[in-house]
Amino acid sequence: MKDVLLILLLQLLYVPCFTLRTIFIVKQLHYHAASLGFVESLIYVLGLYLVLNGEQNLIAMFIYALGFGVGILIGISIEQKLAIGYTSLLVNLPNKNQLLIDLLRNEGYGVTVYEGEGRDSQRFKLEILTKRNQEDGLFSLIEEYEPNAFIISYEPRKFKGGFLLKTMRRRKIKRKNEIENTYM
Repeated sequence: MKDVLLILLLQLLYVPCFTLRTIFIVKQLHYHAASLGFVESLIYVLGLYLVLNGEQNLIAMFIYALGFGVGILIGISIEQKLAIGYTSLLVNLPNKNQLLIDLLRNEGYGVTVYEGEGRDSQRFKLEILTKRNQEDGLFSLIEEYEPNAFIISYEPRKFKGGFLLKTMRRRKIKRKNEIENTYM
């Protein structure tokens, strides 16, 4: 019974490492991926050793597989909380909502506005780049000021130049300090 619990624990460690390593490879975080690969392989060999050299009963094999499935869920959950990388939002608006555009810019987001022609009318498209961990807040902000917005989110793989997040952070800190000084 002790071996079965150890197998489950090892799988719950191994598979999140595997999941995160795969994500790190996709996001080109090579050193993070290599480090996790080392840990992952140690855990994998030990777990497999326990399964194959133990009594080889069906319960141990079932627990191994169960741990693998649950480990995937844990790995995905960890990655979503880390929210590594950037996201780009394309926001289609029926009207040019200058209040929303100004608010987004004042909040430190770089916003590029395009004017286009839809099937029935003129449309406006906003292009916004932000960190993935800020995506939900950005969605909420847009929905609050423009409930009819059509929003598409995707992850850019590489980018260079432009209104980068370092500048956005400095601007946000400056704005926060201005607000605090106003109320003091």
